[in-house]
Amino acid sequence: MPAPRLRSRSLRKVFRKVPGNRVSLQYKRRKHKAARCGSCGNVLHGAPRALPFQMKSLPKTKRRPERPYGGVLCSRCMRQEIVNKIRQ
Repeated sequence: MPAPRLRSRSLRKVFRKVPGNRVSLQYKRRKHKAARCGSCGNVLHGAPRALPFQMKSLPKTKRRPERPYGGVLCSRCMRQEIVNKIRQ
């Protein structure tokens, strides 16, 4: 039976082959859900599905797209928002 700290559904079991031709069981955290657009709810492209400690080590340019509203709105909603701001 696994250790009490590993008896959680938030951890997933990963079978890894280790040196010595033996298969070992490792417990890894599950991936977070993909980032979503704040307007339409579609999945944001260009934003990685990473855990917070992994996102912290990424450079800022890799965390979100390099455009207005990058990481908040999808490209379609961003274009619509810019057009609406210009019209006002």
